[in-house]
Amino acid sequence: MSGVVVWESVGSLAAGPWIYAVVAVSVLLDVFLPVLPSGVLVITAGTAAAAGTGAAGQVAHEVPDILALILSAATASVLGDLVAYRLAWRGGERLDRAIARSRRLTSAQERLGDALARGGGALVVLARFAPAGRSVVSFCAGAAHRRARDFLPWSALAGLSWAAYSVALGYYGAQWLGATWLATGVSVAALFGAGAAAGFLMRRKPAS
Repeated sequence: MSGVVVWESVGSLAAGPWIYAVVAVSVLLDVFLPVLPSGVLVITAGTAAAAGTGAAGQVAHEVPDILALILSAATASVLGDLVAYRLAWRGGERLDRAIARSRRLTSAQERLGDALARGGGALVVLARFAPAGRSVVSFCAGAAHRRARDFLPWSALAGLSWAAYSVALGYYGAQWLGATWLATGVSVAALFGAGAAAGFLMRRKPAS
């Protein structure tokens, strides 16, 4: 079975403007439910876009547009971060106690505060790729009452970087390996690999 035939059903499911809404909702909610496979969904949509544009007789409006996918995922990422940030800002003493009981959250809050105070937000960008890192950073930034102007620009950069990387993995994976399930598997593995690397870098103690 050819790659185009394998992905014909996926392309039909990804056709239409609703796919952007599905991607946006999934990405927005995974700040609260990190188990949601939003990255896998974005990659699959990107792969379907590559498969559709390479199919004979396929017209452009019948497959997802990669720029629209990136913008949908990035915008939803920033909105999710903002919602989590505001909820944590207004969380009160209960949230403060929850953070204080967790060594991981306390450490993340301290490191995030130091990074933002120095005018650098690379930690926010790294966290977007790490498993559950986005949730930790967004909630900690709000709970610590960090200024929105210090946090949100980095959140926007993180969301755009993650969205572009995920869509590119799906799209170019299909271009290079063909529109097959192998292409999607390799792309998902690359996304998880980036997450593992980001998590490792976040756990490293800063140099004194």
